[in-house]
Amino acid sequence: MKKLLLVLLAIVSTFLFFCKQKSDVIKIGGIFAVTGPASFLGAPEERTAKMMVEKINAKGGINGKKIVLIIKDSAGDAEKAFSYAKQLIEEEKVTAIIGPSTSGESLKIKNYCNSNNTILISCAAAESIINPVAKYVFNVAQKDRYAAKKIFTVMKSLNIRKIGVVSSNTGFGKAGKEQLEKLAPEFNIQILISEVYDKAATDLTDVMNKLKAKNVEGIVNWSIEPAQSIVAKNMKQIGIKVPLFQSHGFGNLQYLKAAGAAAEGLIFPCGRLLVADKLPDSHPQKSVLMEYKTAYESTFGDAVSTFGGHVYDSFTLLEKAINKAQSFEIDKIRDALETLQGVVGTAGIFNMSRDNHNGLDESAFEMLTVKNGAFDLYMQ
Repeated sequence: MKKLLLVLLAIVSTFLFFCKQKSDVIKIGGIFAVTGPASFLGAPEERTAKMMVEKINAKGGINGKKIVLIIKDSAGDAEKAFSYAKQLIEEEKVTAIIGPSTSGESLKIKNYCNSNNTILISCAAAESIINPVAKYVFNVAQKDRYAAKKIFTVMKSLNIRKIGVVSSNTGFGKAGKEQLEKLAPEFNIQILISEVYDKAATDLTDVMNKLKAKNVEGIVNWSIEPAQSIVAKNMKQIGIKVPLFQSHGFGNLQYLKAAGAAAEGLIFPCGRLLVADKLPDSHPQKSVLMEYKTAYESTFGDAVSTFGGHVYDSFTLLEKAINKAQSFEIDKIRDALETLQGVVGTAGIFNMSRDNHNGLDESAFEMLTVKNGAFDLYMQ
């Protein structure tokens, strides 16, 4: 009997130990395109996630709980992202998922996360991720709609009225194309031609010749790499001399390097991270931008990108929501996320609400250009 009692006590002690271990941590999932064609998005996101968790855990975690980060490499594949989301939710029992890197992946897992009452903070930009609003789904990238408006505002100031649009056959490309076509009439801008190309294209000369034949006054390309540099190079090769506008997906030094001299003078809307050192000290974002930029570049020896910044913002919002909720219950964290106001991030200043699970407005964008082979503030 005594032996049985000792065995039972040992079992209970072990059970209580593991319960305590479980209660001492909060599990966060990350789905990033660390490898594959979208690795320029996912690699800085993964690095930033690890850096943020190390920073938070070093100060004791969030309200005494350390973060256990579980990263899955989707390689930019929507089906893989869905499989990993299921695994993170059903097996790992994560509180939240940060990512995925691309719009197509985010849209693929959006409904699944929402129906399983798991917080998703997407790092992708398609407005359809959070419009219509899904209870548990948020995103931190600036909206396509505002990017299109910023582009059209500059076009109007340059007296550009007849344009060509090219976009990739991705979730991001499709979402941007829709916004451009929807908003163009508001700015009295006519889209003479709109062409969609394959995301894996290595030469777009035929597409650019179609735009050249239409005598467009400006061109908008909405895609991610490699097409961003290809469009710029092909325009130069066939002698198209009208202004090139890129989407906010151009916010990475690697894209600039890939385009080389062909990128000179192009214009695009972006967050302020790429020009943080050019901002006045009084700018409300400058200290946050410089803190992240300095930490990332000193840790990894590589230039920051706006994409890594999305993960920085995701962790910032999640930590603030948990602190505000004073709880680790998913529903209470979700409720707190929805009420965060005035949170300064790398993408802008977030003001969340029940009807707005992004929290950024048009002021989150700055118009940038490429000048002497570097990113600079656009000045007309």
